[in-house]
Amino acid sequence: MDNSVFYKLSYGLFVVTAHEGDRDNGCVTNTVVQQTTTPNRISVTINKNNYTHDMILRTGVFNVSVLSEDAKFDTFKHWGFQSGKDVDKTKDFTFFRLENGVIYIVDGVNAVMCAKVEQTVDLGTHTLFIAEVTDAFVTEDTPSATYSYYHKNIKPAPQNRKKGWICTVCGYIYEGETLPDDFVCPTCKHPASDFRKNS
Repeated sequence: MDNSVFYKLSYGLFVVTAHEGDRDNGCVTNTVVQQTTTPNRISVTINKNNYTHDMILRTGVFNVSVLSEDAKFDTFKHWGFQSGKDVDKTKDFTFFRLENGVIYIVDGVNAVMCAKVEQTVDLGTHTLFIAEVTDAFVTEDTPSATYSYYHKNIKPAPQNRKKGWICTVCGYIYEGETLPDDFVCPTCKHPASDFRKNS
């Protein structure tokens, strides 16, 4: 257990992966937080519409790949902007499978944690998973990718100039004069608060 992994967590972006049967899945999130140090516990909040959510709920284990500033936009596009029900999330990615049976991705990652769920909390549209970290290691010294770094250096500038509202996470454009308060992005499942006026 390399406790320096936890220094990589602050304000970071992560790929949370799960495995069930012969299927692997994963999603990009920014909700991984260290809860306690003895034992080492983390929490992660996952949208219930995400296929990864169901796999973690049934198997009770997941891995966290901490994305670094070396991460490419394709990593976010592949793991965060499309459903694992429709595509093979491991295709075209280098990954390793750890002892808990779950993969972690290699490129653009500076730390990895394996976690075993101890408690779940129903938050309505999301579930909070509180888990013990069973293994943790640093893979490189590159700083973690934050949301601000992602928007400034990783995500390409929007090419579409249609009027409406643009999702600041994935670039989806809602064409309408007003955005409903309860609108959820059909691509990345982020709420209306993550949209800005596109003019």
